[in-house]
Amino acid sequence: MYEERLKKKGEESAAKTQHIAGWRYMLFWLLSVILRLWGATLRFKITPENRRLISKSDIPTVVIIWHNWLFVASEIIRRYRYHRLMYGLISASSDGAWLAAFLSFAGLKAIRGSSSYRAVMATRELVNQIKAGNDIAITPDGPRGPCYRFKPGAALIARQAKSPVLLITGKFHNAWRMKSWDRFHLPKPFSIVEFHCRYYDNVPKKMTNDEAAEFLGNSLKEITIDSIE
Repeated sequence: MYEERLKKKGEESAAKTQHIAGWRYMLFWLLSVILRLWGATLRFKITPENRRLISKSDIPTVVIIWHNWLFVASEIIRRYRYHRLMYGLISASSDGAWLAAFLSFAGLKAIRGSSSYRAVMATRELVNQIKAGNDIAITPDGPRGPCYRFKPGAALIARQAKSPVLLITGKFHNAWRMKSWDRFHLPKPFSIVEFHCRYYDNVPKKMTNDEAAEFLGNSLKEITIDSIE
């Protein structure tokens, strides 16, 4: 009886998680090729120290990046972290399905869930990937914001992972801004993207989860150069 209930819950979870398939996937594949060529034209401005941090691969790491930087996330993986397998927490919604498909072409594996759906299970899966020797990626203000609000869930995952934390953000020198909740950055072709990073060996155990979220959030905001009104 118990096994039947678990099986039913699993089927319900699978039904709620949106995926792209069939002709939509093929159409998106063509679009992803265009986006990948677009991303390849971007010029990255990065100091030697930040390059060292963003390329550091000797230990599994929690990579944290704002939601409106996801367009360049695929280029970060391709250019600097291609030698490591990375898993990302992506919403189970239809919007998340498109994002999961796009990032999959860059090599990022999706774990579907959010604070309102599969939260506990998704957190456990992410932490298990760190233990298995892989990187994990988190957008701390996703999937619905508010923009630049570092949510406690992201801090909880970083603390439970007990691994180094790499914060990545910076400045777009020339980009369109979408009218979404996060004012998504869409860098113009051949424009410059400036990267700033911070690296922590771990999140201090003495901090509460809320304190850890505030600490990491403030640190990420300090190296973010933006003008959201």
